[in-house]
Amino acid sequence: MKKNPYPCLWFDGNAKATADFYCSIFNHSKINDDTPMVVRFEIEGRLMMGLNGGPMFKINPSISLFVTCETNEEIETIWNKLIEGGSAMMPLDEYPWSKKYGWLVDKFGMTWQLMLGELSSEQQKIMPCFLFVGDQYGRAEEAIKMYTSIFPNSEIGRLEIYEAGEPQTEGKLKFGDFKLQNEIFIAMDGFGGHEFQFNEGVSLVVECDTQEEIDAYWSKLTEGGSESQCGWLKDRFGVSWQIVPTVLSKLMSDPEKAPRVIQAFLKMKKMDIDTLLKA
Repeated sequence: MKKNPYPCLWFDGNAKATADFYCSIFNHSKINDDTPMVVRFEIEGRLMMGLNGGPMFKINPSISLFVTCETNEEIETIWNKLIEGGSAMMPLDEYPWSKKYGWLVDKFGMTWQLMLGELSSEQQKIMPCFLFVGDQYGRAEEAIKMYTSIFPNSEIGRLEIYEAGEPQTEGKLKFGDFKLQNEIFIAMDGFGGHEFQFNEGVSLVVECDTQEEIDAYWSKLTEGGSESQCGWLKDRFGVSWQIVPTVLSKLMSDPEKAPRVIQAFLKMKKMDIDTLLKA
């Protein structure tokens, strides 16, 4: 079964607390797996992972979660819950693009964009959103074209381009949506003196059934990027991906086998399924 790319949020020991917090706010939410290293959970039916990776990396606004709310009551309720212990980056207010919109960072460091709007039957309530700033400014459309060329069941949706006389540079991407394996993502170019860039704080996980799939994704996504350890890589835009075998979660849930599996993949860059199975 094909697995869709899903976000992984890097935490310093509080992945379970974060998952509990999000599941208490959103509908159609549940915790699927809870281990000391990773917590897999769903909010509004969207799969996510919390990773207890330590203090090495911090989440920043380069990849946020974009939520479409259909009523004033809903957007205000979700906003008030998410901002508890956090802060507003853009206050919940009326803007040229929406009657009600806001951008916040929650108490765990994750950033959220909330917007009042209508959801069609094909849309998803929560969508990861890439913000291309600094050295990556102006590359959002290029990234959309690359990602949709790599993943099956992918397509480019709406691309809104800045025109002459608008606040940002003409030709840059104001807002774009696209599908990767039928999951909707968003990308935008963000002008300004932002000090953050894409990093390991939020990565995208791709689970693969076969070694051939792993090899193909690894080869295409590392082109112009770089290899990291334990199935992690950075693409040419600096976005982090984890290309992992579907069987890994099963191996990690076996108390006897898990320590040997961990020792095996700690020595790897690209994951090798056969070596993991034999560990």
